[in-house]
Amino acid sequence: MSETIVAQTIGGISVDLFLLISDYVTIAIALVIAYIAYQGYSRNDSRPMLFITVGFVLTFGGPGLIFIASLVFPLSPLVVGGATQLTEIFGMGLILYGFIAPATK
Repeated sequence: MSETIVAQTIGGISVDLFLLISDYVTIAIALVIAYIAYQGYSRNDSRPMLFITVGFVLTFGGPGLIFIASLVFPLSPLVVGGATQLTEIFGMGLILYGFIAPATK
């Protein structure tokens, strides 16, 4: 019995492409948030805002860069997944630290 694989589409584009585009829209929004946080850091010289800024860049921008690197270099899925998880965990840790750190100059 042969099976025919039918590509699912949303609005005329494949689901895989739709999900990839939505991932990069999420990354773009997060980097705009990181930029606004950086402006807050610059304006107020607040170290916690610096941690939040770097955390957003790592949590959302890091996986995008790792994915692009996996397209350029032959990386195994285990390395890509592990590196992605580590950057997200480290970035979220920095965001958490930025929220609980005392606001000293």
